Amino acid sequence: MISQTLIEARRYEEIAEKLVPANERPIFHLSTRAGWMNDPNGFSRYRGEYHLFYQYYPYEPHWNTMHWGHAVTKDFIRWSYLPAALAPDTPPDQDGCFSGNAVTMPDGKQLLMYTGVVKAPSPEDPGRTTQTQCIAIGDGIDYVKYEGNPVLTEHDIPQGASRYDFRDPKLWREDDGTYRCIISSRAADKNGQVLLYDSPDGLHWKFRSVLVANDGRFGTMWECPDFFELDGKWVLLTSPMDMLPKGFEYHNGNGSLCLIGSYDRSAGRFTEEKDQAIDYGIDFYAAQTLLSEDGRRIMIAWMQNWDTCDLHMQKLSWCGQMTLPRELSIRNGRLYQWPVRELEAARTDEVSFENILVEGRKKLDGIEGRQVDLELEIRPADGAGYRRFSVRFAENEIYHTKVSYRPMEDTLKIDRKFSGSRRAVIHQRRAKVRPVDGVLYLRLVIDRYSVEVFVNHGEKVMTATYYTDTDAEDISFHADGRVLLTVRKWALRV
Repeated sequence: MISQTLIEARRYEEIAEKLVPANERPIFHLSTRAGWMNDPNGFSRYRGEYHLFYQYYPYEPHWNTMHWGHAVTKDFIRWSYLPAALAPDTPPDQDGCFSGNAVTMPDGKQLLMYTGVVKAPSPEDPGRTTQTQCIAIGDGIDYVKYEGNPVLTEHDIPQGASRYDFRDPKLWREDDGTYRCIISSRAADKNGQVLLYDSPDGLHWKFRSVLVANDGRFGTMWECPDFFELDGKWVLLTSPMDMLPKGFEYHNGNGSLCLIGSYDRSAGRFTEEKDQAIDYGIDFYAAQTLLSEDGRRIMIAWMQNWDTCDLHMQKLSWCGQMTLPRELSIRNGRLYQWPVRELEAARTDEVSFENILVEGRKKLDGIEGRQVDLELEIRPADGAGYRRFSVRFAENEIYHTKVSYRPMEDTLKIDRKFSGSRRAVIHQRRAKVRPVDGVLYLRLVIDRYSVEVFVNHGEKVMTATYYTDTDAEDISFHADGRVLLTVRKWALRV
C-alpha cells in the first residue's frame, strides 16, 4: 500500500518536472527530477536496466526531509525518471530515508536497504538524529517497507559506537546466496569506521566485524562506503568528513577517499596498502559503484560539495546532478577512472588540429560549445619549455572557467572564479600532475553546468560545477611560452 506521503511526492514531482525547460538541464548528466538531489543510492542492475535512486527533496531546491528519487538507464547516458521510490512515512524513517543500496533477490524482487532517521535533538546538537537500517522490497517501481523494520539498530553496533552516526548501508549477495553489507559508523574514539554484517536472507542481519577503522587518519566520520574487488585488489571507497590536506590530497574537507588493499574473508577484515583521493576537483561526493552486465565496474557520484551546495543559479528550480558514470581499473597501484565508453556513441561533428603552436592566446575554428568532449595533447614547442598552459571554456567576454598547468610546479588547477558566481565560495583546486614521455594528456567532458577533467588517461580526475549563462560557448587556449597543442573535439548529442 502506497502511503499518502509518497502519493503526494509523486504527484508533485510529475508536475514540477514539466516546469523545468529542457534547455535548463544538463544534457547527459542526471539531474534531479524536481527540487533537491544529493547522494546516489541503490546504483544497481535490475530487469535489464540500470537503476539509480538518489537522496531527494522534491518540494524545493534545498536539502530537507529526505525521500528517494528514482531514474533508469540502459546506456548510462540517457536517463528516464520513474516515480519517487521512498518517502518518510513510517516510524523508523519519519524524519528521512537516508542513503543505501539495492540488490536483486532470488525471487526476482528488488531489495532496498536504507537508513531511517528520527530526530533526537540535544542542546549541543539540535540537528541530531538516531539512525537505523531499514528494508523495502519491490518490483522496480513500487516498494513495500518491511514490517520488521528497523532490521539493524543501536543493539547491533560495537560497544561505544554512536547510534547517531550509523548509516549508508552498501549490500551485496555472495556466491553462496547469502548477503553482506557494510555500514558507516562513528566509533567510541569519535572516528569513522566501516562495519561488516551478514544475513542469510537479506532481512535478518548480524554484526560480523569492523571491516576497517579510521583511527584518526582521514578526517572524522566516514560516509557512504562501497567495497568491491577490482583487478586482483580490494577497493574501499568512502567519503570522510572534516579531512585535513595531505600534500595535494584531500583538500575538500568533506571529500573522497579510495583505499586499495586486501580482504581477509574469514576474519572480515580489510587491510589497506595505498590511499588516494578519488577526485581532485571541487564537486564530488558519496560515490557508488555497480558491476555492469559486461563485467565493468562503474562508478557514479554526487557532483557537488557540501561547502558549496547552494552555488546554483537562482532562476533554476532544481539543484543537484550526478557525475558522468566512470569505468574503474587499477593500474600502477592507483585507481584509474574513464568516462563510460557509451559516451563515445554520442560524439559527432569531429574537429581536430595537430601540433598547433600556442603562444599567447589561440582560438581555433570549430572548437567551441557547452556539450563537448575535448581531448588535448600538450607538449613544449622547443627545448626551453613553457611556464603555463591553460584552456578556457564556457567563455565569453565576461565569463570563463579554466584548467591550467604549470610544468615547473607539476600542478594542474581548475578555477571557476570567473564563471559568474557572486559568492566567495570554493573556486579552485590543484592536483599534482606530471607529463608522460613529455606529453600531458587531458580529456575534458563539458556539459551545460559542469566539467570533468581526466588526466593522463584516467590517472587523476578533477570535477567542478558552474552555472555560467549557457550562451557562453567559446573555448580558447593560452600559453606563457611556446606550446605544441593537438586537439580533438566532438559535440555530444544524446
